[in-house]
Amino acid sequence: MTGQVRILVDGDACPVKDEIYKVAFRLHVPVAVVSNSPFRIPAHPLIERVVVSDGFDAADDWIAEAANDKALVVTADILLADRCLKAGATVLAPTGKPFTTSSIGSAIATRAIMADLRAGGEQLGGPAAFSKADRSRFLQALDSALMRLRR
Repeated sequence: MTGQVRILVDGDACPVKDEIYKVAFRLHVPVAVVSNSPFRIPAHPLIERVVVSDGFDAADDWIAEAANDKALVVTADILLADRCLKAGATVLAPTGKPFTTSSIGSAIATRAIMADLRAGGEQLGGPAAFSKADRSRFLQALDSALMRLRR
């Protein structure tokens, strides 16, 4: 295993940043929040803001390159999740759903099917609204995943 456990956050549209900060403070785990534009983060030595260029996939590229077997990546981006899994990282969606090497293939396939349907003019609607249950499930999954990584 390489280095200290840390959390890498795909920050631009992450709805659980505050929850990540609370867990990071409690467990003393460093966090890198990666985005294309600056936004407010807590002034704390454990929290690092990483602002990348606005180039296509610049934030994803930074996260994928930083991902390793001691990283917990938080992202809703299925293709980024795949790249991070291949680097050995633990990956969670903001809903608390883990991305795993056994589940990522079907997630990528579903994503491709949905993109094809949308390209064909289908009206599909977006993802379900983020709920209190999602937030709770995320907190539990984050805590459990960090405990496993720290062993």
